[in-house]
Amino acid sequence: MKTPNKVTRRGFLEKMAPATLGIMAGSGMLQSAFAGSNTQHSNFSDALVADEKKFVPVMITPFGTDLKIDYDNVSRVIDFYLAAGAKGFFANCLSSEMYFLSDQERIDLTRHVVKYVNGKVPVVSTGSFGDTLASKVLFAKKINDTGVDGVILISSHFAEKSESDAVLMEHFEQFFALAGDMKLGTYECPSPYKRIISPEVFKFLVSNKNMIYHKDTTEDIVKIEEKLAVAKGTQMELYNAHSATALQSLQKGGKGMSPISGNFYPEIHTWLCKNANNPAKTADANWIQTEIARMEPLISQPYPLSSKYFLKKRGLPIELVCRAKSKVVTPEQQQVLDGAHKTFLGWCERLGIEIVKV
Repeated sequence: MKTPNKVTRRGFLEKMAPATLGIMAGSGMLQSAFAGSNTQHSNFSDALVADEKKFVPVMITPFGTDLKIDYDNVSRVIDFYLAAGAKGFFANCLSSEMYFLSDQERIDLTRHVVKYVNGKVPVVSTGSFGDTLASKVLFAKKINDTGVDGVILISSHFAEKSESDAVLMEHFEQFFALAGDMKLGTYECPSPYKRIISPEVFKFLVSNKNMIYHKDTTEDIVKIEEKLAVAKGTQMELYNAHSATALQSLQKGGKGMSPISGNFYPEIHTWLCKNANNPAKTADANWIQTEIARMEPLISQPYPLSSKYFLKKRGLPIELVCRAKSKVVTPEQQQVLDGAHKTFLGWCERLGIEIVKV
């Protein structure tokens, strides 16, 4: 169950896109998102709010040329995401280069995001680092103390690849017993290895009322549907991380989107979340779904550096610096990303999307 400090990354990140479920208003995510809202809505209005689809970016971490976290640019990136319509943040995730941060940096980065966001939208952060269950709980409590709306547990941190689902559930149960009442979520992170949560394990997780969030990376709409069926009517929100199944997952009850491409063109994902179930936009939604699925493999090399190149091209003053494996964007990759940027502008023109000005 040892959690590595460094990661051998398979192309770094798998494709991501989020989906979620019909959620009950008791979860930490929903409480944060709708705190202070008018409770005198009609039933119809309540239904619309409950069914709101959310783009939740998996945040990148800007670094300076000294490889220290550039907190000024972290704040600028947050502003950019919010202007593009983000409804939440996943800080300290794989896109954040979390395996290349120290424990203290993971805590400090999470605290900065929570403080800067200041309750505008929910924030979650990975909290399952540590070599033992006791150390994982201790670190999770430190992440929880930053004020996050949910502490995220990486599925492959709780069982070895060769161990059964029974072992996985046993370790989760032991963690829950020690963790207290903090709000929790799960993430099928590709590293240290990709541990897909089975329907049986998912039922076990959903039965814990503190489990409010799941980021899914199965890349299989049938398996996503199975989880959505389990979570329907519960406190659990499921976010699909696979671009190619994004629209389907939203239409079948998914709550939102969290693909890596949200770090390139978040406006597109906000539009899809708003229009996935809009009959007047069916043709456009199907078209842009095909487009983002086609584009994903092109922009993901060399991720996350490619996203920093793209955001710098869009006007954010971030350095092309990563602690992760990718250290340079080659001329060939620059040409691909420049072409992707032109394509993005064309998408916005066709869909009538206002591009965030930086």
